[in-house]
Amino acid sequence: MTEFQEIKKKNKSSLAKAIILVLLGLFLLDLMGVIIKFMGNKYSVLQYAVARNGFGLLPLLVLLFYSFGFKKDSGRFNFRDKVISISRGLSIVLAQFFFYLSLMKLEFATAATLAFASPLFLTALSIPILRNFVGPWRWSAVALGFLGIIIIIRPGSDIFTYDALLPLGAAFGYAFAAVLVKLFPKEVHTAKIQFYTQITTLIVTIFIALITFSFSFIESISDLFLLAVMGVSGGIGVILLIAGYRITEPSLIAPFEFFALPISFLLGWVFFMEWPFDQLFPGVLGIVLGGVIIAWRESKKGKFNRK
Repeated sequence: MTEFQEIKKKNKSSLAKAIILVLLGLFLLDLMGVIIKFMGNKYSVLQYAVARNGFGLLPLLVLLFYSFGFKKDSGRFNFRDKVISISRGLSIVLAQFFFYLSLMKLEFATAATLAFASPLFLTALSIPILRNFVGPWRWSAVALGFLGIIIIIRPGSDIFTYDALLPLGAAFGYAFAAVLVKLFPKEVHTAKIQFYTQITTLIVTIFIALITFSFSFIESISDLFLLAVMGVSGGIGVILLIAGYRITEPSLIAPFEFFALPISFLLGWVFFMEWPFDQLFPGVLGIVLGGVIIAWRESKKGKFNRK
């Protein structure tokens, strides 16, 4: 086997591993959403957020403990980096509030689908924050995605509800957090970024829940177990997504994130007997196609930069 063939085989293996990690991470995040929707109004949105951030910190601490790269890392993490991490945490708190509330108000697949507007917001936010140039292809993708969103939520019609805007608020928050990651220098370890972000989300959600009297007693051991599974699933899901995106080029695996849509349809049908095809089609096709175009343009951009 030639050196070129070995490199090609290694790249294929890395891509396959990255895809598996991303799909498993998406499934765990969907499982987190299923538990929140299943428990419903039994607890407040802020209490779910505290459980997610508190129990979700456990797998991150395990990762930090066993991360050889993190232990060896003595790189910078100055005041600026901490401010960016805290800003990411605040945007994620906002995103969690909107997304968890949307799970209570909307059908599961509808909330999950509209939350996939994140790549569209990310593209738009990259202009003022990262000073990126966005060409006609990516602007067309953004326009196509937002057209799909409008078709789904149908503003001005009798079936329009303001609850449909909740997952869009979540998508904006998650996109803002994703853009801020790009402001960190490459030498800053991912575990540091995630740790400070996670601590921020936990402290902020606990503080808001306390001042708004949003805490209530856990009614049973089974509820505590479900809250723990929800938080750990969300924590592991995020770690797996980060790991998958670090193994290979993000543009190669970004389109596979849309496999979460059929997964959310299936989970919504299995657990809640929901099948919102009439509401989501054909608008969902615009969101998916817009995201795929953005991923394709990022891939082309990456090839150009390597030349």
